[in-house]
Amino acid sequence: MQANTPFQEEAINAIRFLSADAVQKANSGHSGMPMGAAAIAYTLFTRHLRFNPANPKWFDRDRFVLSAGHGSMLLYSLLYLSGYEKMTMDQLKQFRQLGSLTPGHPEFGHTEGVETTTGPLGQGLAVAVGMAIAEAHLAATYNTDEHKVVDHTTYVIAGDGDLMEGVTSEASSLAGHLGLGKLICFYDDNNVTIDGMTTLAFTEDRAKRYEAYGWQVLYVKDGNNVAEIDAAIQLAKADPRPSMICCQTVIGYGYPTWGGKPASHSGIPSKDELEGAKQALGYPIEPMFHVSDAVLAHFREALERGAKLEKEWEECLQNYNHINPEKGAEFRRIMAGNLPENWKDALPLFPANEKGMATRSVSGKVINALAGVLPEFVGGSADLSGSNSTVIENTTGFQKGSYFGRMINYGVREHAMGAINNGLNQHGGLISFAATFFVFSDYLRPVLRISALSDTGSIWVFTHDSIMVGEDGPTHQPVEHLAAVRAIPNLVTLRPADANEVSEAWKIAIERRNAPTLLALTRQNVPVFDREKFASANGLEKGAYVMADLGPGPVQLVLMATGSEVELIVKAAETLAADGVSVRVISMPSWELFEMQPKEYQDEVLLPEVKARLGVEAGVSMGWHKWVGTEGKLINIDRFGASAPSGILAKELGLTVENVLRKCRELLAK
Repeated sequence: MQANTPFQEEAINAIRFLSADAVQKANSGHSGMPMGAAAIAYTLFTRHLRFNPANPKWFDRDRFVLSAGHGSMLLYSLLYLSGYEKMTMDQLKQFRQLGSLTPGHPEFGHTEGVETTTGPLGQGLAVAVGMAIAEAHLAATYNTDEHKVVDHTTYVIAGDGDLMEGVTSEASSLAGHLGLGKLICFYDDNNVTIDGMTTLAFTEDRAKRYEAYGWQVLYVKDGNNVAEIDAAIQLAKADPRPSMICCQTVIGYGYPTWGGKPASHSGIPSKDELEGAKQALGYPIEPMFHVSDAVLAHFREALERGAKLEKEWEECLQNYNHINPEKGAEFRRIMAGNLPENWKDALPLFPANEKGMATRSVSGKVINALAGVLPEFVGGSADLSGSNSTVIENTTGFQKGSYFGRMINYGVREHAMGAINNGLNQHGGLISFAATFFVFSDYLRPVLRISALSDTGSIWVFTHDSIMVGEDGPTHQPVEHLAAVRAIPNLVTLRPADANEVSEAWKIAIERRNAPTLLALTRQNVPVFDREKFASANGLEKGAYVMADLGPGPVQLVLMATGSEVELIVKAAETLAADGVSVRVISMPSWELFEMQPKEYQDEVLLPEVKARLGVEAGVSMGWHKWVGTEGKLINIDRFGASAPSGILAKELGLTVENVLRKCRELLAK
């Protein structure tokens, strides 16, 4: 292959040394990866990546994901060089400092040009699979033979650590099955991890693994050679399969004593080491953060190139709208992230029903009602769609050859499902949910956290939400899980008590486009409350609300519960009221939403003057004392469940009306 020109070398070195200078100045970070992978990034950004630095949100841009997020300075350097307005030289010099746009790892929503939050290894590649699915689905839905209004590629740079993580195996397996040809990953194969060489723990043939997944595998023997990298990208773009480009690189390339060694992974280069690298690669030692005018102008050609690409796309879109006005209007709406007028009218209302329905079953009805009015609504389950009641009717599954399908069959891949769900929502143009049993949220916790951290409107549907799973036993009975998800900042958990609360919960989830929402739903039937007797379920939007005050006088006792346990406190309150006790019944489907309300509303609901309070929930007691106070009582489950019929188990663990009444009378007797 043709050798790099001196100017190409200078441009690649600009990426390297902006990154290394920033790491040294911060005395923190990872310069080894940017030093080794700079030529890959240079070739992609200057020859292939379709993007417009002047409009980072241009819808049909290619997506670039730095899965090896510890190498964040590689991305920040490229954003600066390419002309992203907010990524100034000052921002590079503030790397890893409070309030900068250059945090230690890339953060979606914080820095323009960052397509997803990476850092936890494996997340980026898995999220990229979601972005590629989004592109394929939108292209199949809206493109015509004459007009390709959705036509972009998702690129990833991943390292050894990424490919070790199980989530990438899950996601890559699915990507190969689906034939996502517009997903291209560069494997930064430098044979180094933090602890040492990859021979310590990572010796399988990675290329053969990806061939087995159904990917095209390409090889770049010299990860510093632009022509070789360029040729591989062209082959990848021409193949209908996802592509893995294995690039042999040298971590810390150019460092005189660190090059190719573990020390360069996360070590901070000394003055001598950094100057030695600059000298070896023919780059000016001083000043730090040097970029020549010619090199900067070369990178900034991206502005003119991007403006031209976006203009051509806008012209295509205008022609498309002229020929397909109805479809065009819909496409512009979903691109903008706007919901159609009157979409809420589709949300079903449910009449009172003592026998009731499982809230998972109600959720299935709501999902299909929403699917009828929201063409951007998609989702899937980890091999549990029937059990989760997440089957979207009147559509096919999203499969190779039928990318217009709205149901994603994830297989038993919970972690990857979660990351892909984040990718679908971060891509734009779609509202996506992912579903499994609540107990398996443990497998998804990293992606739940990432969705919350990155203000992503992912929807999580978790069914079989308590020990009432019954015979499946403690392995399948969540008890600590409500407390665990409530501990995640910016995640709203909704545990609806009946069918109408489920409808309201989905309304909240659909509207929350800038933060994630979790629905915890029952396997067992719960009654549909008579909303002429009890307050409207739209009280759910405030997190907690007074369902009813029962009894003859001022409130003596406050009962509060979530989900299926609301039935218990309602029945107990009715019994107490018949005995002349005045009781307040509170449904608390979302602690998070309730905590967002003004203190005046909270006090209005909880009545701080009433100390006799009882909280009931089929989960651990952690957090409940905040609501019942020091003089209140709780009925919770601070142990694992057991394998038994649900009715027997409920009695054994105190989830009965009789036990609620016993606790109430103890409170009243004080």
